[in-house]
Amino acid sequence: MPQKSLFSFSLTLQERRTLEAATRKYTSPYRDVIRAKIVLLAAQGMENKQIAQRLDVPRQIVSKWRKRFFEQRLCGLQEQPRRGRERTFSP
Repeated sequence: MPQKSLFSFSLTLQERRTLEAATRKYTSPYRDVIRAKIVLLAAQGMENKQIAQRLDVPRQIVSKWRKRFFEQRLCGLQEQPRRGRERTFSP
């Protein structure tokens, strides 16, 4: 029996426009496009497993971004500082 996600939400018009623009933007990094698509599909009521199969990503990744968006909205989809030692070489 499929498990319903505890993190269901609806998008505001501005959030939907921002996410859709990110998915259409040719120069958007792949990670940002996937995150936006995950949120858009989750807002439509799809389950994590269905989204994972459709986007060909692990279900745990879908769950992670769905939860982060639920808790932090658009700010949660951006890169967060990583732990560990500072870089010694520039990118």
